[in-house]
Amino acid sequence: MKWIMLALAGIFEVAWAVAMKYSEGFTVLLPSVITVVGYILSAVFLSMSLKNLPLGTAYAMWTGFGIIGTSILGVFLFQEKLSTPQVICVLLIAAGIAGLKMLGKE
Repeated sequence: MKWIMLALAGIFEVAWAVAMKYSEGFTVLLPSVITVVGYILSAVFLSMSLKNLPLGTAYAMWTGFGIIGTSILGVFLFQEKLSTPQVICVLLIAAGIAGLKMLGKE
């Protein structure tokens, strides 16, 4: 259950970040509301996962999910470009998340 809570926190992390981009500086109502609600839900699910996961592991994975998700969605939704070094760095973050999960003692 702790990993599900952390995954949900990561999903809402990405959701609020993307909604913030659509909110155009909080000038568009619906994306602004989604940003606030997503941020709160992300923090709630992260806090629930922290009941049973080490802080460093959970926080690193949560931010990593955000980096990977927003990088991918930035390319597809906003036509942002990723250079080869940026792609390599995002892949290293993904490898770090996988390593934390595989090597964790939880």
